[in-house]
Amino acid sequence: MNTQDVIAMFDEYVIGNYGRLPRVITKGQGNRLWDLDGKEILDMFPGWAVSGIGHCHPKVVQAICAQAGELLHMDNTFYNVPQGRLAKLLSERAFGGKCFFCNSGAESVEAALKLARRHSAKEKYKFITAERGFHGRTFAAVTATAQPKYHDGFLPMLPGFVYVPYNDIDALHEAFSEEVAAVMIEPIQGEGGVRAASPEYMQTIRDLCDEHGAVMILDEVQTGLGRTGRWFGYQHYDVTPDIITMAKALGGGAAIGAMMARPEIAASLVPGTHASTFGGNPLACAAAIAVIEAIEEAHLLDNTIKMGDYARQKLETLKEKYPIIDHIRGQGLMIGIQLTTPGAEIVSRCLDKGLRINCTQETVLRFMPSMIVTPEELDQAVAILDEVLGQGEPL
Repeated sequence: MNTQDVIAMFDEYVIGNYGRLPRVITKGQGNRLWDLDGKEILDMFPGWAVSGIGHCHPKVVQAICAQAGELLHMDNTFYNVPQGRLAKLLSERAFGGKCFFCNSGAESVEAALKLARRHSAKEKYKFITAERGFHGRTFAAVTATAQPKYHDGFLPMLPGFVYVPYNDIDALHEAFSEEVAAVMIEPIQGEGGVRAASPEYMQTIRDLCDEHGAVMILDEVQTGLGRTGRWFGYQHYDVTPDIITMAKALGGGAAIGAMMARPEIAASLVPGTHASTFGGNPLACAAAIAVIEAIEEAHLLDNTIKMGDYARQKLETLKEKYPIIDHIRGQGLMIGIQLTTPGAEIVSRCLDKGLRINCTQETVLRFMPSMIVTPEELDQAVAILDEVLGQGEPL
């Protein structure tokens, strides 16, 4: 089959709910992709941050192959070794919480919201979330996502959600009441434009939750598993949450999500209150264990900090050359390039030249390479972006 054959097959048989690029990807290795026509792409936004240690990391591939020959799936009526091992590894690298496993970030958010409600007093039913946040596409998760564009066509949303501006401490105080069950934010808003919470904002959330008996939930679906140079984004702050969610990079490409909660809160999720048929299956858990081991064996947290600093330095040189770049922001390898004009055409031109990046919130380029990225690959990526910007203003 050629590219057009595959696209035609999709047009006929696959629901068109994605705006797809006219490329058929057939292979991924490290920080590179290849399409059906043999064209190579340097991937600086791997799998929407899923392939956090690169495409088809050998350790993950080996773990999946080995597990597939022993036990692919087992329902949660029984115990299985990979799920227990993974829970232990995650707990030890976070705040000593207990884990619930599922299959995606949205599912982990759903679990967190249900647990917070279940754990809270009956009169507590409200959730405070932040504008520009993104928490997923299921009904509760999309309701928590305080962006009207994601609500269009699905109104009314679920009741009980209160939206406040991100990093606005006064708005937090005004929104709080004894009816609030939880506050849920991202330590760094990803889809919202790579915007980080201030230390004061995080501390205020913690203080208000403690004062009112509410639960502090941090959505770590994108910031978790090393993206910021720490295991979790909250570890850049002097604050410990009650619940965190994770997914994306956790499985190295395998579908897995997880919610972790402090043991005394986790105890509220008793049998019959929540479940996931495929959650914690041996195959996905084996992949996630391999991700954690790969990060530690290759010191990838250190590399993330080092390469993040290097990438921002290189991108700052472009800022000096091109007025279209307002500023660079980010943490580790979660980098946003704030533009003064829309960036979609820049992303398109970069892909034509063999570089994949992303644009969010219309004017923010997301530059999020994997943790195994090298200086040479970053040099190549910045050179392509330089060439594109040098062509003049976007169309």
